[in-house]
Amino acid sequence: MTPWHADRAWSWYRERPWLAGCNYLPATAVNDIEMWRRETFDPERIAEELGWASDLGFNCLRVFVNCLVWEEDSGGLVEAFDRFLAIAGAQGLAVMPVLLDDCNFAGERAAAGPQPDPVPGVHNSRWVASPSADRVTDSSQWPPIEAYVRGVVSAFGADDRVLAWDLYNEPGNSGLGEGSLPLLRAAFRWAREIDPDQPLTAGLWTDDLPGIHQACVDLSDIITFHSYTDRAGLERDMDRHQQHGRPLICTEWMARPLGGSWARDLPLFRERGVGCLAWGLVAGRTQTRFPWGSEPGAPEPEEWFHDLLHADGTPYDAREIAAIRSVLNG
Repeated sequence: MTPWHADRAWSWYRERPWLAGCNYLPATAVNDIEMWRRETFDPERIAEELGWASDLGFNCLRVFVNCLVWEEDSGGLVEAFDRFLAIAGAQGLAVMPVLLDDCNFAGERAAAGPQPDPVPGVHNSRWVASPSADRVTDSSQWPPIEAYVRGVVSAFGADDRVLAWDLYNEPGNSGLGEGSLPLLRAAFRWAREIDPDQPLTAGLWTDDLPGIHQACVDLSDIITFHSYTDRAGLERDMDRHQQHGRPLICTEWMARPLGGSWARDLPLFRERGVGCLAWGLVAGRTQTRFPWGSEPGAPEPEEWFHDLLHADGTPYDAREIAAIRSVLNG
């Protein structure tokens, strides 16, 4: 039940190329429920977009999965995820699944079934948690969540197309605070008992929840973190997280209005040997080109918050694409 020895973690990391990629949802999905449901899973669109990712030089993806899809149709989720891995693998892209998530931009309880259309102008307007907040803090509601974590990790725990398991995104977000700590620990316990070939992690994302922060450090095989800041802030985050003595991957970064820059930051990641997965690839139904807190009906921002490509694959900024290719393909 203990994390990998640091030597094993470093051996795993050094067997791979420097990791650079993005967080991914297809432009046709409003959230991770719509992405994976049998009725709305879109392999043709995914194949086209992952071709664009590969063409940029990316070699990995981080993708969110929602427990409600498993509870609604576990067989359909396994089939869809296996197909996704095949599409990604054909493009040379390893996949880091995210299984649990406290982020709830929609401010609504997640519901299975067809998802509503986005609210025009609003960043990630239909993004819901996995599981909903009332289930996070009520252990009597955990059996289906445990079945989901165990089921997905069991199905793909020996699959070399899976890079690593990000078990819990931003535990404590959406007002849950340290109340998410028991489920965070349980998720690691359930996954450890499966004993997958891939490392387990949960990203460091806030200093305001010291119990959760320390649990993520103590339970993870590799250290992952989020850093939406400028270059100086990114360097500070790297410095303090590298003190844990384990491989380091930034699993969320790159918000332009907050100081993120492909041209400045991507070379830094490479120089420091830190993996990186930016937020967003193609602008679509999640509307993450709009900033956090954007109001309904907000006009198209002149400066995109996230994302690299328009829905037709053309760049938001051709200079960014050139900078990415220079680092990744040079």
